[in-house]
Amino acid sequence: MNQELFDRGLATRRAVLGDSYVDASLKNATEFSQVMQEHVTQYCWGDVWNRPGLERKQRSLINLSMLTALNRSHELAVHVRGAIRNGVTEEEMKEVFLQTAIYCGVPAAMESFRVANQVIEQMKQEAEDQ
Repeated sequence: MNQELFDRGLATRRAVLGDSYVDASLKNATEFSQVMQEHVTQYCWGDVWNRPGLERKQRSLINLSMLTALNRSHELAVHVRGAIRNGVTEEEMKEVFLQTAIYCGVPAAMESFRVANQVIEQMKQEAEDQ
């Protein structure tokens, strides 16, 4: 493992997804799945998310559209939270999902609206509780 790339990835992952999510992911990794946590942290977050050319907000918008196309609700929920942390507005998110309805299908976009709405409401509740 490239420790420097892992450490940079861990910092980026925490900045985008939040400490509690990252801590839980790492804590819940098993001997079997630990290698995937290291791989994702090092290459996805350490390398790709830190490349020049796109800002984090742009990467978040791209992820929202790709995860909609792939119909990956769990990962979408994680990245909705990350997108908001990266400055994506609810209006921008709506537009991404409307765009995906045309190119990926209405059922996929409907699921993304449902998941995003749940995350947004949860985040609002968390903010009120603080």
